Amino acid sequence: MSIIIKVISREISEYLWRAGKTLSTAESCTAGLVSASIAALPGASNYFRGGVVVYSNELKTQLLGVSEELLAEHGAVSEACARAMVEGALERLQTDYAVAVTGYAGPGGGPEAPVGTIFVAVGRAGDIDVRELTGDDGREANVSRAGVTALQMLLEKLKNDFPTVEE
Repeated sequence: MSIIIKVISREISEYLWRAGKTLSTAESCTAGLVSASIAALPGASNYFRGGVVVYSNELKTQLLGVSEELLAEHGAVSEACARAMVEGALERLQTDYAVAVTGYAGPGGGPEAPVGTIFVAVGRAGDIDVRELTGDDGREANVSRAGVTALQMLLEKLKNDFPTVEE
């Protein structure tokens, strides 16, 4: 795990712990990198409820409630799917915040997007931000970039939501 991921994760843990908020994750192409970075910290069980790694559309539907219609219309690698994954994680894992990542890390892309197309979503009920990442720097770099982006987005949202929480 990179030092940048460790530093950002530590800041996130402080915000969640001090604000008394909970977090869940729904990851596809990052295979649990975001979850692992949060759960690696002492005391994570106080704010991290858990996460799911859902590579298949079937599990996105079964575990997160992403509709088959949405997947058929927009595909699994889409802003709509990333948003639905966050909504599903918030609802089904019953947390205050959720992070979702879906995309093509490589080596193969899909019909709707080339390798390196990744969507990261972060939010809470009624307030979800989605960012699209593009560019193929190889599988490992694509996954790392997606994980760092997800953590940065979450930290930004927490800082905006809790500006008075001191580090």
